[in-house]
Amino acid sequence: MHVVDHTAGSEMSETRNVLKESARIARGKISPLTELNDGDFDALIIPGGFGAAKNLSSFATKGADMCVDPTLSDKVTSFHAAGKPIGMCCIAPVIAAKLIPGVELTVGSDQEGTNKWPHAGTAGAINAMGGKHVVTEVSEAHVDYKNKVVTTAAFMCETNLHEIHDGVGVMVTEVLKLTK
Repeated sequence: MHVVDHTAGSEMSETRNVLKESARIARGKISPLTELNDGDFDALIIPGGFGAAKNLSSFATKGADMCVDPTLSDKVTSFHAAGKPIGMCCIAPVIAAKLIPGVELTVGSDQEGTNKWPHAGTAGAINAMGGKHVVTEVSEAHVDYKNKVVTTAAFMCETNLHEIHDGVGVMVTEVLKLTK
């Protein structure tokens, strides 16, 4: 998938290695997804962003007809089958919609045509994939207690960073509550 220069909003000709980019951003030791074992962790949290839409799935190009990276699909499925909570923010909830039938999720608003929620159409894709979109504010998270999935809109909303921070904080707090 193409690389974007986010300072200019244009496509770049270079290619990047996702694992190396992850290590650069995290500034620490990381492991490939293939090494993730649900028995080693109490929960799974998947941040959103272009990586979730372009590298971990094909949502960016195929919408509701997307595929999920097979390794990630196996990991999400194993955490869910083990009854471990899963947290997702921003665009990442589309992955759960594809993999967990009937899951309740949020990406914020489902009302298109507003500058505040430029990606509201994603709610329709969630419903088309068999999920159930729940409208929330950006500072909130939705908890699907049956499936132990917690989601928040994050950067699906054009708003102040502190509101996005608040919603992500609520998501993490609710995921941790579900580990008990």
